[in-house]
Amino acid sequence: MLGERLGVSRTPLREAFRLLAAEGLIELEPNRGAQVVRLSDDDIRESFEVMSGLEALSGELACRHVTAEEVAEIKALTFEMLACHARRDLPGYYRLNRVIHDRINRAARNRLLTKVYATLNLRIQNLRFRSNFDRDKWDQAALEHREMVDSLEAHDGPRLAAILRAHLKQKGDAVREALRTSAAAPTPSR
Repeated sequence: MLGERLGVSRTPLREAFRLLAAEGLIELEPNRGAQVVRLSDDDIRESFEVMSGLEALSGELACRHVTAEEVAEIKALTFEMLACHARRDLPGYYRLNRVIHDRINRAARNRLLTKVYATLNLRIQNLRFRSNFDRDKWDQAALEHREMVDSLEAHDGPRLAAILRAHLKQKGDAVREALRTSAAAPTPSR
């Protein structure tokens, strides 16, 4: 049983499942348990469209409110992430990528935006990782991160918003393309 494996009783486990269901991450089926939600192509497209708007708003607001210390931290994290890119360390790159996007969102100084952003990001988090499996797309994403830092340093909100919107749209397109390709691939026979 999952509760035993995690060392928790049924009550907190049920509450956790209820919260995950409320966030749209799992579906609870009476007498059958919980299933992870499978996102359709339209679900993925819509999620990335909304996320691109949230990211763009985060970038625009961050340029108004970000401190010099926050810019320096985001810049340092970006250089570290680009080093992961050069080493082809996708898990390290992805971990830092997530931190950078979260820091930009926090620099926006809008609690509601952060809450909505975090909820949707949970839904598509593993899909964002998949978008960098194609080396050319990963190279493009790394270049966009350099441009993000330049825009943030210049406090150019409209430019950063445009970069973030395009960045997330391209991620969504890459994810959908990868999923279509993997679904169309023949399964090996045993």
